[in-house]
Amino acid sequence: MKRILILNCLLLLFIYTSCRTEDHKKEMDTKFLVTSPIQRDTFIYKEYVCQIQSANHIEIRSQERGFLQNIYIDEGQYLKKGQLMFKIMPLIYQAEVEKAKAEMNFAEIEYENTKSLADNNVVSPNELSLAKAKLDKAKAELSLAEAHLGFTEIRAPFDGIMDRFQKRLGSLIEESELLTTLSDNSKMWVYFNVPEAEYLDYVKKAKSESTKNVLLKMANNEQFDVPGVVETIEADFNNETGNIAFRATFLNPKGILRHGGTGNVLMPINLKNAIIIPQRATFDILDKKYVYILNGKNVLEAKEITIAQEMPHLYVVASGLNVSDKILAEGLGKVKNNEKINYEFVPFTKELAELNSLHAE
Repeated sequence: MKRILILNCLLLLFIYTSCRTEDHKKEMDTKFLVTSPIQRDTFIYKEYVCQIQSANHIEIRSQERGFLQNIYIDEGQYLKKGQLMFKIMPLIYQAEVEKAKAEMNFAEIEYENTKSLADNNVVSPNELSLAKAKLDKAKAELSLAEAHLGFTEIRAPFDGIMDRFQKRLGSLIEESELLTTLSDNSKMWVYFNVPEAEYLDYVKKAKSESTKNVLLKMANNEQFDVPGVVETIEADFNNETGNIAFRATFLNPKGILRHGGTGNVLMPINLKNAIIIPQRATFDILDKKYVYILNGKNVLEAKEITIAQEMPHLYVVASGLNVSDKILAEGLGKVKNNEKINYEFVPFTKELAELNSLHAE
């Protein structure tokens, strides 16, 4: 019995030792991917919250007082230049035109009679001049009355899209009262605010760079398919925010953008000799960011780094790394500091290609 117990203990010890040896062998066979940072010229897009406005957006107001007799268009309708929009009841203005015509006809007859008498030296030239002045005055009053009558018809001053009605059919309209707004959305102005330091960097680079192209990310996070151009910068900084307003112009051939929209302007920023690493090669401790660097003895050492810029799946490192360093690219959760590992080196160009394909998906 005692001999059987000893044999069982030896058997269990053998099995335990075999398992430990197998686990150790498995650990030694595990290879971690290691890569090195790359240094190259690249660019990132800096995002700025923006407001989208029509390059031509106006208020349509009445020029005469009266009742709104007809509305010929609808909200959201696309209008052509000169298209009739509203009509204010013209009865009073029509009567004024008829009165002015009658007065002009009377002045014209009076002038013709006076001219006939003047030709026969019956009246003096001064009386003829006075009759001519009365006729000219009557013609001017008729033109004024016709202008007032013309103001009762409100037409689109340019091609554009109607906004909401501010008055309904039959409403009493006062002079200069707002009826609606009209937007020409073929060209859009996009305004965004830039901090002073970034403005100074932009001005410095703009002198040597011919391109001022920017992109627009719409409110649904999709990119607008037509690039824009920064055309103007306002004259003054906002003393409260320290920002200055930029204006970029975007053509809007499909009419997707509307006045009053929002989004983000993406402005390209060139980075010279940027040191780039994959984001997944980093880990956080409190508010600091680290990578594992492999030393000459294949031992991992945690190294603090600072990030200058962030790109999709990538970081641009400001300090803490050199291009000659070897960093752990995967499996950060399976290792610990000062641990020796077996690794396989993968050039970052291959790593970068994989990250780009992942980002494209």
